[in-house]
Amino acid sequence: MKEWKDGSKFALLPLLVDTKKGVKLLFSESDLYDYPCMFLKANEGKGVSALFPRYPLETKPISDRSVNVVREADYIAETQAKRTFPWRYVVVAREDSDLVENTFTCRLATQTTMEDTSWIRPGQVIWEWWHHTSPYHVDFVVGRNQETYKYYIDFASSCRIPYVLFDEGWAKSTTNPYESLEALDMHDLIAYGKENNVGILLWLPWTTVEKNFDLFKEYEKWGVAGVKIDFMDHSDQWMVNYYERVAQEAAKHHLLVNFHGSFKPAGLEYKYPNVLSYEGVLGMEQGEFCTPANSLYHPFIRNAVGPMDYTPGAMLSMQPEYFVHHYPNNTSVGTRAYQMALYVVFESGFQMLADNPTFYLKEKECTNFITSVPVTWDETKILAASLGEYLVVAKRKGDQWFIGGITAEKGKEIEVGLDFLNPNRLYEMTLFTDGLNAGLQALDYKKEVKTVSKAETLKVKMVRNGGFATVLK
Repeated sequence: MKEWKDGSKFALLPLLVDTKKGVKLLFSESDLYDYPCMFLKANEGKGVSALFPRYPLETKPISDRSVNVVREADYIAETQAKRTFPWRYVVVAREDSDLVENTFTCRLATQTTMEDTSWIRPGQVIWEWWHHTSPYHVDFVVGRNQETYKYYIDFASSCRIPYVLFDEGWAKSTTNPYESLEALDMHDLIAYGKENNVGILLWLPWTTVEKNFDLFKEYEKWGVAGVKIDFMDHSDQWMVNYYERVAQEAAKHHLLVNFHGSFKPAGLEYKYPNVLSYEGVLGMEQGEFCTPANSLYHPFIRNAVGPMDYTPGAMLSMQPEYFVHHYPNNTSVGTRAYQMALYVVFESGFQMLADNPTFYLKEKECTNFITSVPVTWDETKILAASLGEYLVVAKRKGDQWFIGGITAEKGKEIEVGLDFLNPNRLYEMTLFTDGLNAGLQALDYKKEVKTVSKAETLKVKMVRNGGFATVLK
């Protein structure tokens, strides 16, 4: 704690502390209801102490999606004495893999009492915002219009992607959640999606939701599958209660929820399993700031406490010295194999495919792998882990195993056993690795298909900012 001095900036949760004494400490909280989020600050070199936002008494709108607290109380919460309070927990990890395997948020959370959860379907999502709704090699003018969104629905259906997200721009105004652009017939698009087994998700600013809380009832009538709610830039008691009010009302009307612009997961998603993901992360849309050197920490910290809407799926991969960030053809730092591995390594109930459908169609063998990766799992095993350096994870769904590996600037040659496989079966392994020249040209990858058994060892070389991804059937 010597480097984190008294008077320094406070830290939000989750917080990982390396004690330099053989253990790491991961701080977070769960069962957070009717109470503000906790922050931590250095305490005169003697550890940490808690810090909480005070209760807001008066706010002032500063845009169509943001408010400032202009007057606050001298207390942090208004609450009854007869209640439980949030759990605050610390994972004491002697091995870095212990962090990735953390399940305390789930174990300490209030579990759902919802009688029917059969309508809740986690799944992948094709997302149009990151590439500015710009497919090409099509016979219509692209943009936020009927033809373009039907194209997205067709693409999702052909790849068995269950959702399409209409992000900011689908509505005529960000403050009116009921009126779409004149170029869009929302009822026709929603019906077209249902005909093709594709649900429609709609983006909304949280301020608009708060002023139009009957939209959940209306969207159920429309046939909307769920909502992405954005820019909740506060974590006081009022805002924590807002999250629950949204989750409860959405569940009442069979709507799924993705909290973007949010604080970290803290148990609400177990009480209301229609809450499938949260942002609360420096995700791929943040461009040059989103490097493997940073993102490699997410499974050990942010994703270790709950689902994470990182929005992976870039098809234009670059090494950092060549990186450019320009719409509509955005790129990502890291190799193609690294980007594919994120679908196995990172977890989210809504897992985005952020890039252009045209790119996915051009790169069909990579796309086929990505869209085959589940978003929920039956079993997870950490095969190799070193904080900030590399991570290799194996995950099972039914009788299939997926393995994903990622690394940062140094690269890594990895060797892991396959002894977790069924001893009485042979497996067909489809393996995507960094190509021979991926350290320079990050798009370079290699695909292999071979038969393996439990007795064998998987040897892979990951280049700098690289990775690998495989499925064993």
